[in-house]
Amino acid sequence: MRLSAAVATRGPRGRGRPLRLIAIALAGVVVGVGAFWIVSAIRQPRRIAPAYDPPVLAGRQLWGACAGGFYARHGDSIVLTSTGHCTTEGTVAYDPDGITVRGVFGPAARDASCPYPGHRCAASDLNYLVVARDRIPWGHLNVVDLGTAGYRIIPPGTRPLACADIAIGDQVEINGRNQYRSGAVAEKGANLHPEDGDYFPCMIAARISVGVGDSGGAVLVRGVPAGVTSRSFGGWLGFTPLAEGLAQLGLDLCTTPDCGLVPSFPRARPRIPEAGPQSPEPAGSKGDRAGPSSGPSGVSEMAASHS
Repeated sequence: MRLSAAVATRGPRGRGRPLRLIAIALAGVVVGVGAFWIVSAIRQPRRIAPAYDPPVLAGRQLWGACAGGFYARHGDSIVLTSTGHCTTEGTVAYDPDGITVRGVFGPAARDASCPYPGHRCAASDLNYLVVARDRIPWGHLNVVDLGTAGYRIIPPGTRPLACADIAIGDQVEINGRNQYRSGAVAEKGANLHPEDGDYFPCMIAARISVGVGDSGGAVLVRGVPAGVTSRSFGGWLGFTPLAEGLAQLGLDLCTTPDCGLVPSFPRARPRIPEAGPQSPEPAGSKGDRAGPSSGPSGVSEMAASHS
């Protein structure tokens, strides 16, 4: 799927060259997910931090080929961010046992109108899961699980990063597919192309390898909550900014253990460390857009195709 030329910016350090990107939309990708999980389970190192019950899913695999982002508040409800292209509003997410309900997906971020015919416009590629009350990890809502890189605690009052806060060269971390990776921001630009169907005013490309299962995952920049995994550019990470998406959906990032609420269930308890990634949920997801495509300047292009 080819994106139109977009102007790359270097944040406060000036303007860059035009950014020519080819992105692949992985909505509807199902074939190969099982094989991915088998290979992932073999290659994934053992986590070094204790897991909790209920588990902290911020930064971890969430549902099908979708990853979890950050815990946030929507009024008095606790939600977990993911991506707007991963599934539809009203979809029920289950634990790996296929019985225990993790929550119900809410709406995706959307502009009230879009000046680009045939497109959906949004501030960010974000949606959220309304977490079931008995699956909320009370006492750890300001935690992001980066697997083998450990837990990251979001300090009180932390402000999520917006597009303008992110600059070329900034360090980036993700843990979608329950595989920790890091790299640097390569370019920034708008996401617009007739075949994509989604317009985002800010798409940030980083030199981190991504694949099916990464979409929706938490993106930290300089250690600060910064975005949601959205696209792949030549196999490299493309993410949209967190602050704009949260604002459009009326969400407040959780920066304290209970996110300013009184727990309705006992706080999450440590349990035996996990040996590897969770099993995938085989139904209810529309898949992921983080798969091979073409990349930032200096990254060799790959032919875009629908899996």
